[in-house]
Amino acid sequence: MPADHPSTARPRRVAVLGSTGSVGTSALDVARHLPDRLQLVGLAAHSRWEQLAEQCREFRPRLAVLCDPDAFRRADRTAFPKETELLGGPDAACRLAADPDVDVVLSAVVGAAGLNGTWAALEAGKTVALANKETLVVGGPLVTELAARRGAKLLPVDSEHSAIFQALTGHTAADVERVVLTASGGPFRGRSAADLEAVTPAQALKHPTWQMGPKITVDSATLMNKALEVIEARWLFDLPADKIDVVVHPESVVHSFVEFADGSVLAQLSPPDMRLPIQLALTHPARVPGPAKRLDWRGLSALHFEAPDRQAFPALDLGFEVAARGGTCGAVLNGANEAAVGRFLAGSLPFPDIARCCRAVLAAHDFDPRPTLDRALALDRWARQEVARWTRTRTPATP
Repeated sequence: MPADHPSTARPRRVAVLGSTGSVGTSALDVARHLPDRLQLVGLAAHSRWEQLAEQCREFRPRLAVLCDPDAFRRADRTAFPKETELLGGPDAACRLAADPDVDVVLSAVVGAAGLNGTWAALEAGKTVALANKETLVVGGPLVTELAARRGAKLLPVDSEHSAIFQALTGHTAADVERVVLTASGGPFRGRSAADLEAVTPAQALKHPTWQMGPKITVDSATLMNKALEVIEARWLFDLPADKIDVVVHPESVVHSFVEFADGSVLAQLSPPDMRLPIQLALTHPARVPGPAKRLDWRGLSALHFEAPDRQAFPALDLGFEVAARGGTCGAVLNGANEAAVGRFLAGSLPFPDIARCCRAVLAAHDFDPRPTLDRALALDRWARQEVARWTRTRTPATP
């Protein structure tokens, strides 16, 4: 009988960083359906203490974390079960990620804030189910080198990288001609650059396929999300930028594919349901029935593919440039983009200026081909400050 059969092995012990977000709540649904395979021993949220308390009452984890100090002070301890210890502060998530009782850490915190928890988990030699692409965008080789040094595992949760991971099973980078990431095209597919000048936040937040948080939804609308995924794929699969490509596929059924040196192409297909890649990362290598939707072949009339419009969506080019150059470019692009998206959502930056601003800040920074983590994080902060001051007539100052 296989060693991971539920009757012969204990459930895998999981900590979810970002349990109140869209990926986190989907992960909890997976755990809800697979109690013999997954045990939630820790949940971490930023500030939504009421939702976190409700999750704790259902799953009874040993540890719960509120990263925001104000939320930790406001939280009603009586709303949490007695067996759950509530921790607070920005370092508490790292403590949870490194806890000896945790086997797998799902890193689902949005943005560069997710890097610290991922780093702590890898330092402790954990398996990390990585839904936070910014970890590799900012940390790149530092993160993959740490994982190798500590004997830790990085398993992708993004549907595109999960698809590539599955197609690459049994193969090496030398076998690959190219990997192709699919993109839905977002809410503005088919629009010209001129059409995008007057886009509002409300329009950008109406994604045609996926239900996600506001930051990643805007990233999908600009195609910056795909740019960040190109950078993530470069480090996750140890592939040069010229072996990575992007194609628009509005049905979001083919989640990515790999073209091998002999011309064979392997793709992974499923409905657009994040629970499937989450489950695969948490239970790998087992494949068991779960809550994800099944593909109905009878309902598929056609699958469409088209090249992305790089003139209308110039953010995509930034991803390929940063993936090729490496060094501090990822940290600067990520910080600039997060700040620019924040300004757009606040109504102080036009939609097309997100990419323009990011390019200007990236061009102005003091490039370092092999930074320390502290240097990368410092440039991430610098980029955010420059975005706060940026206008089309102002040139960012080199740090």
